[in-house]
Amino acid sequence: MNIEEIIIDKVRILPPDKQQKVLDFVEFLLAKIQKQELSSQEIKSGVSALTLAQEYVGCVEAASDLSTNKDYMNGSDS
Repeated sequence: MNIEEIIIDKVRILPPDKQQKVLDFVEFLLAKIQKQELSSQEIKSGVSALTLAQEYVGCVEAASDLSTNKDYMNGSDS
């Protein structure tokens, strides 16, 4: 008897509400695997950090270059 058959036999014994929990857990594991696969595909495809963070670009209002505006960095807005 292989592991799949053992799992099926044991799940059949469980009441329906517990079977639903098993199904939820299996679906969670599958979603986790799919997410990991997508992440590794993005890394392999050479997706840039800018592409990954594109939805956040421009969402913060600040001086154009904080490194040259020391007063702004210290809280003085002059």
